[in-house]
Amino acid sequence: MSKQKIQLSDHFDYSRLLRFVLPCVGTMLFTSIYGIVDGLCVSNFVGKTAFAAVNLIMPVPMLVGSVGFMLGTGGSAIVGITLGEGDREKADRYFSLFVWTGLILGIVLSAIGVLIVRPAAALLGAEGEMLDYAVRYGRLLMICLPFFILQNMFQSFFVTAEKPHLGFAFTVAAGVTNMVLDVVLVGMLHGGVEGAAIATFISQTVGGVLPVFYFLNKRSSSSIHLGRAQWNGGVIRSACINGSSELMTNLSMSLVNILYNYQLLRLAGENGVAAYGVIMSAAFLFVAVFEGYAVGSAPIVSFHYGARNHTEVHNLYRKSLRLIAVVAVTLTLASMFIIPCVARIFVGYDAELLALTSRAFRLYALSFLIMGFNVYASSFFTALGDGVTSALISFLRTLVFQVIAILLLPLLLGNRWAGLAGVFAMGLLMYLLNTPAQMHALSLAEQDYPFASSLCASVQPVSYNFGIAIGSFIGSAVQEGWGFRPLGLPAAMFALAALGLNLLLLRANGRRTAAAAS
Repeated sequence: MSKQKIQLSDHFDYSRLLRFVLPCVGTMLFTSIYGIVDGLCVSNFVGKTAFAAVNLIMPVPMLVGSVGFMLGTGGSAIVGITLGEGDREKADRYFSLFVWTGLILGIVLSAIGVLIVRPAAALLGAEGEMLDYAVRYGRLLMICLPFFILQNMFQSFFVTAEKPHLGFAFTVAAGVTNMVLDVVLVGMLHGGVEGAAIATFISQTVGGVLPVFYFLNKRSSSSIHLGRAQWNGGVIRSACINGSSELMTNLSMSLVNILYNYQLLRLAGENGVAAYGVIMSAAFLFVAVFEGYAVGSAPIVSFHYGARNHTEVHNLYRKSLRLIAVVAVTLTLASMFIIPCVARIFVGYDAELLALTSRAFRLYALSFLIMGFNVYASSFFTALGDGVTSALISFLRTLVFQVIAILLLPLLLGNRWAGLAGVFAMGLLMYLLNTPAQMHALSLAEQDYPFASSLCASVQPVSYNFGIAIGSFIGSAVQEGWGFRPLGLPAAMFALAALGLNLLLLRANGRRTAAAAS
């Protein structure tokens, strides 16, 4: 059984689920690895100014190329649902439409992108040598944008075609090409940022063009094939709406990265941008695990949803959340040991930059605890065809909350009075939230346990004040022993524990309500 081909129509236990998604995880990891090699070569062979310039301009082609993620995820969900409904011919037509549309859009966006690189780099604050590096690198990346879009699309469609291992193979081929050319063009031939860009150009050609020939072969065992496309504006619109979460994620990430770079260049200079570049390069390794799982599992959910097999959809959802929880804790703990080594490889030649990078990376690593759940939630709703909910989740995670933090934290941390105002606001909010929470608890008690209303009214404020006392005691002990800087870590742990307890309480209450209704 274990050696049989895994199909989308199967029932998935933990073993089959992991076997099916691991090639996608491997694809994302390998993509991250050859991106890291790109940065390593530029940093060590060209210098930190060039490295900072590359990281400053990189979000711009990512921003323009996000259409590939949109059509890939949104389109693969539609194709997966169509396959689940049993109409393979229609699935082929939709698949062909998405691929050719992505290619045409890529060509148009590439032409626009070449023109906006210099103004964009100047707008971000690049000057002198950094501006020159950014323009030279960015224009070459814009030229290869159509292949970048196709490569991103095929990552999703290979899973829908029940060929995740082939997607991994093409990614490996593209990655090896990029890494070898990076070493040759940048390290050996001293090609500078142009050498790194040419290496990326050729590797994305491998990853974006070779799969076209595979899907054109009608004799292949793929579940979907490329052919002549018939224009269908409604299907394209549905794919764009359904894939809007991925579009929003990548747009938001690019915009946020641009804002990060702008703030860092203003507040910390070239070192700040370089440190952020190292963090983003290395973080891709950890994020790739979540992204790979989301991409790998989404077509399975789409297929069973299209087949009206809701029991299996719920099965996949429950198993996925458990797997993500285990992986999140493991990655967070592992990152604390890996961070110094990664930082030293990138910027070990500069002690000040190394220290800045290591400190910042440890703080960033705490996000791995909750990132996976958000990534999967967005992907899950996309797989169900609910692009609006998926986009809302991505919008809040990747744009709203981060933009607020980027704009406010420098103000709060850099100004005494602003910081005090922020602390006051958080304290006030805490007390304001207490009242609705207490009223909600009392209403539940009066509805379901009227004999315990008085007890509830007493226990809630007692537990609230007990929590304040415990928090104050532990905070004072941490401050006395290690100073103010480490206070955020135990606070975050308490917040996560509180969130977990509340989720368990809500789940238990939901089960009780459902049992009472039945």
